[in-house]
Amino acid sequence: MPPFSRLVRFLAKDGRTYYGDAILPQGVSDIGRTKQARVIKGDILGKHDVTEQVADVRLLLAPLASEDVKTVRCLGLNYEQHAKESNMPLPKYPVLFYKPITSLGGPFDNVPIPAMAQEVDGLDYECELVAIIGKEAREVPESKALEYVMGYAVGDDVSHREWQLKRGGGQWALGKGFDGWAPYGPGIVSSALIKDPQALRVSTKVNGKIVQDSSTRDMIFGVAKTISFLSQGTTLLPGDLIFTGTPQGVGSGRKPALWLKDGDVVEVGLEGIGTCINKIEHIKSRPKL
Repeated sequence: MPPFSRLVRFLAKDGRTYYGDAILPQGVSDIGRTKQARVIKGDILGKHDVTEQVADVRLLLAPLASEDVKTVRCLGLNYEQHAKESNMPLPKYPVLFYKPITSLGGPFDNVPIPAMAQEVDGLDYECELVAIIGKEAREVPESKALEYVMGYAVGDDVSHREWQLKRGGGQWALGKGFDGWAPYGPGIVSSALIKDPQALRVSTKVNGKIVQDSSTRDMIFGVAKTISFLSQGTTLLPGDLIFTGTPQGVGSGRKPALWLKDGDVVEVGLEGIGTCINKIEHIKSRPKL
């Protein structure tokens, strides 16, 4: 498994893009505050080394390059209180859907909202713990499942409820899979540092106001159970991302509903990892051909 502590991918002040091990100030755990990192050489999903070369960080990028990500799996209704606010029964099995790799974004990228997602209200936030698979996993028992985790990040499963639930015929991926609708990061904290992923505070702020504040212990299917289940008959590969669901407090569960608007700033945070800060940006319609 990787030797890094806090993996980041970043644009350096020298104009080059690197993988690195974040150097944080004493007492700081938010990777988003990284100013320097030790450069990593080699295959980030295979053999690699953390070097003594230190580079100055200009901008943190999505923690894995798109060519290093294999699949983006996501769970729905995986927090007990969120299922209740959605007026849905607790699932007996993990509710699985996929996002395209093009939906991934960086921890400080704007979230682009295309014209078809501007036609009607319904844009929502979902803070989530993201587990990153570090080695090939198939038919993994729950007791061994965390051994296959390279590390953890925080992500926002941006969703448009109208397209997710109504216009798309119930195909969740349609309302959740637009470009840039899965920002994550701000880095990947090694599983060696996070021994228990079910004991972390997870939260969201919209324009500075807390709207989600919960703990990963409220998950119906914890990380280990999720990995074990998903690996039954299906091989999980290094670089697979698993968004593990969101707690209560989403916009659609409020009365009145809290829909995201152009210019809103969403901050999703996870204890021990940090915060992604993303601004909602309406994209103008492209001219018709």
